[in-house]
Amino acid sequence: MKYVLVTGGVVSGLGKGVTASSIGVLLKACGLRVTSIKIDPYLNTDAGTMSPFEHGEVFVLDDGGEVDLDLGNYERFLDIKLTRDNNITTGKIYQHVIAKERKGDYLGKTVQVVPHITDAIQEWIERVAAIPVDGEEGPADICVIELGGTIGDIESAPFIEALGQFSYRVGTGNFCLVHVSLVPVLNVVGEQKTKPTQHSVRGLRGLGLIPDILACRSTKALEENVKEKLAQFCHVPLESIFTLYDVPNIWHIPLLLKDQKAHLAISKVLNLAGIVKEPSLEEWTSRAELCDNLHVPVRIAVVGKYTGLSDAYLSILKALLHASVACRKKLVVDWVPACDLEKETEKENPNAYKAAWKLLKGVDGVLVPGGFGDRGVEGKILAAKYARENKIPFLGICLGMQVAVIEFARSVLSLLDANSTEFKPDTKHPCIVFMPEGSRTHMGGTMRLGSRKSIFTVKDSKSAKLYGNKSFVDERHRHRYEVNPDMVERLEKAGLSFAAKDETGKRMEVCFFFNPSKIYLSPFAANSNPLTNWQIVELPNHPFFIGAQFHPEYKSRPGKASPLFLGLIAASCGELDTVMNPASVHQHLISNCPKSVFVNGTSKKAPNGMADVRYNNGYCNGLHSR
Repeated sequence: MKYVLVTGGVVSGLGKGVTASSIGVLLKACGLRVTSIKIDPYLNTDAGTMSPFEHGEVFVLDDGGEVDLDLGNYERFLDIKLTRDNNITTGKIYQHVIAKERKGDYLGKTVQVVPHITDAIQEWIERVAAIPVDGEEGPADICVIELGGTIGDIESAPFIEALGQFSYRVGTGNFCLVHVSLVPVLNVVGEQKTKPTQHSVRGLRGLGLIPDILACRSTKALEENVKEKLAQFCHVPLESIFTLYDVPNIWHIPLLLKDQKAHLAISKVLNLAGIVKEPSLEEWTSRAELCDNLHVPVRIAVVGKYTGLSDAYLSILKALLHASVACRKKLVVDWVPACDLEKETEKENPNAYKAAWKLLKGVDGVLVPGGFGDRGVEGKILAAKYARENKIPFLGICLGMQVAVIEFARSVLSLLDANSTEFKPDTKHPCIVFMPEGSRTHMGGTMRLGSRKSIFTVKDSKSAKLYGNKSFVDERHRHRYEVNPDMVERLEKAGLSFAAKDETGKRMEVCFFFNPSKIYLSPFAANSNPLTNWQIVELPNHPFFIGAQFHPEYKSRPGKASPLFLGLIAASCGELDTVMNPASVHQHLISNCPKSVFVNGTSKKAPNGMADVRYNNGYCNGLHSR
């Protein structure tokens, strides 16, 4: 096993996660099997109880692990399935060591940071690196490790010491250190400054780690004299200094590394020169160019609670991007703060109220993501009502599905008090209830988490067709509340259909809407089990209105868009029938391909068309958001 460690210096938020993922893509393209580990030095056991404002979204793995969002980047870029142990935290390490101490495993010794904590870190890395994550047997060839935070942080000191020991433990030729640093350009002088990186490398060396490669973040490519200066003062070979400058979308980062021959530099350090093949990234190149050249917009409103921080919905954004690229459309995201749609805001801040509703009324589709707490819930309910009544394509995820059910109960069943017991415990009509197996005293790791089976019970529903008419799907969950089984029969009679349920038949996984005045029940429906779906003839009076209790965004990949997100984008473009008809999808994609896009390995020509899109500074999502 060989290891690539990615560290960061100067400032946080440089893109270590994207860099680590891109290195993995490059090495995988060279024919190597790659796995990843993220080290987070915080004391939390996992990311599950942290606010998105603190640390961005919580990413959920198949095994139910609630982990750092960077593991989402690893899974999307490398198309792998990681485990909860691929995210190491200070909390996990100390918990592990203290548990061993309580058992007496240290035989009465004084338990200390060195060697017990540092040894535990190294043993954890070696153990997890050997777990196959790509569906094949046996360990990977390369493990890419990202150390969170910035060099010099107090909380990362035990990990720095452990990794220094680890580099000696695995030996020369098995360990490569890539240091991501900032080379700023001061507007006053317009000159690239190397001092921040010099000081960062000096601090890294002082802690016992010597960088083999420098990945320098800057607004533009490094000038040759700047690279020479960095090589001289950082003691890194000139050919091992690479620029990661601002690009239209992050899919370009592996291509930047390839163009600068980063694979050769890494191979040289790891004694793989002459063994690895030339990286094959044709499909990746085509996808990056396709994303840049899209020009027909599709506008999606994300109505949420944390709209001030896009990282809070990172997987949502990526899934929307994957789907929009698959449909050959330029994604435009309008962030709509849910609380600004509420009547109280109309009184307190009429300008914000008008602006939010103006955004909502100008979009092609609406997405209400998951969340916790009652802030903005009424606004989300109003968004669902607007989309349902005005036939705007709608996708509700987790809480988004729940508010859609609440809105339906209020508007169609006239149950004005309908609510979730999360927000109103004493409601007379609880549409959403606390799961019986959940804990009301412990918050961490007590939700319904991880990959669960959802069985389709309405075979001709849109969601079933989008999933390729499979009998069931495995998607990842993260919720404490669910649709009240006691209200299912009443909801279904009014026209709310549950297309998929869990294996028990009691948990509603996917819902969609029919015309309640034209519902046809089978002759035996009145005597059937209320927890069993009735046979329904679908009369599509709404272009696309689906709610999912699970989180389909977690399994979306570049080139493998999530079916429900693909349905939302396609419906928003008026192309849903094409997407749901497998026979016509291939021809549809070929006919919409831009220049230099490969379809099944063959280059297809199409008209030029540069995307009219504004980008954020730095690594951006390849989308236009407002």
